[in-house]
Amino acid sequence: MDRREIAALLAYIGRLDPRTIRTDKGEAADQLAQWHELLGDVPTATPHGWDALAAARQHIRTSPYQILPADIARPWESYRRDRLSRHSDPTPSVDPDDQAAWTAELVGTRRAVAAGTAQPAQARAIATGRAGADPRLEARLREIGSCIPPAARAALAPYRPARAAREAAVAQGLPDALSVRCAWCLAQPGESCRRRRIGPDGGARGTAPCATHPSRLDLAAAQQAQRPAPA
Repeated sequence: MDRREIAALLAYIGRLDPRTIRTDKGEAADQLAQWHELLGDVPTATPHGWDALAAARQHIRTSPYQILPADIARPWESYRRDRLSRHSDPTPSVDPDDQAAWTAELVGTRRAVAAGTAQPAQARAIATGRAGADPRLEARLREIGSCIPPAARAALAPYRPARAAREAAVAQGLPDALSVRCAWCLAQPGESCRRRRIGPDGGARGTAPCATHPSRLDLAAAQQAQRPAPA
């Protein structure tokens, strides 16, 4: 804010809280100089949510104490920190071999986000479902049947015997027990069944992986039987 904007801010605050009004010209000049010194780097407003008048109004509404420059500066610094915490640096558009230009664009983007003149760039989330999947990826997976090549799957089998046994059972048309929740040990879909370790006092000391519980196999078989046959 320049001196004119600071004067407008003080006039607005004076209308809401007359205690801040200085009638003596010398005191008014000192007050203007002090506020400009402390708030010269704080904008009056930004296109994305910051408003110094709103910050002043909020303080006067909620605090019995006379407003100080710090009561404007603190919300501004919180605003800057919040925006930067939600910002993920996008890839600069310049030549990556030009280190100076690359760094300058990153710094410029961060400053624009912190100053409220640009919106934070959000990192793209990893999709957790099938909705919106790339049609080309879907077609490729249907063609090869898996994202892991058969040769790699065979090489990995000795190192993950439980997964290999599960895949072999599914390939033979048997139910996939890990596709359902176990009603006995409460293992979630995709997790192996577990047995409780009981201490001498009868309390549970922990759990350890175990063979799939029969009730889980029965549930998976029942759900498989209910699925419609492929056309």
